[in-house]
Amino acid sequence: MAGHELIAAQLAILAARLPAEAVEELADGLHEAYADQLRRHGDPDVAARAAIAEFGDADTITAAFVRVSPWRRTALMLLATGPIMAALWAATLITGQAWAWPLPTPVKVLYGVALLTVVGLLLAAALRPRVHRRTRLTVIAGALGLILLDGLMMTTALHFSTGPVWPLAAAVPASLIRLLAVVRALPPMLAA
Repeated sequence: MAGHELIAAQLAILAARLPAEAVEELADGLHEAYADQLRRHGDPDVAARAAIAEFGDADTITAAFVRVSPWRRTALMLLATGPIMAALWAATLITGQAWAWPLPTPVKVLYGVALLTVVGLLLAAALRPRVHRRTRLTVIAGALGLILLDGLMMTTALHFSTGPVWPLAAAVPASLIRLLAVVRALPPMLAA
């Protein structure tokens, strides 16, 4: 049946993008919409197109599913706290005279590149949520990178900082709070 092939094609796209449990539920709804449209129109092709239009195509469904996913919310939370964290750590680095720390330049450059990569991953997950699995893996990679970078920043600053204590006293607890939030968000992401 030609209309049924259109339904199957939509479900195949969804199966490649979403978890199996979600696709099963969506399949039930799409099949019900198709059956309802088939009763109304009698023509399988018209019924399939009408059911897809009523139910939503694979791109619309995927985007809606990913928009409300907990990992996308995690990416948005991390991005929203980014400017605050950047300001705290910038104050710490400036007052702690980070330019005088005995770290090789390649290490400083590598840290900057890793930070930009993490931000890029989180932006990609937050702003271009197309495929559920890819969004989840992107957020996991960004979150793990952030844990590593925050840990390295705290350790390095505590070890080498020579300036006033107040910026460091604000930056370290803020990073710890964010790290705890990320660690708390990771198990559901890894289990999904």
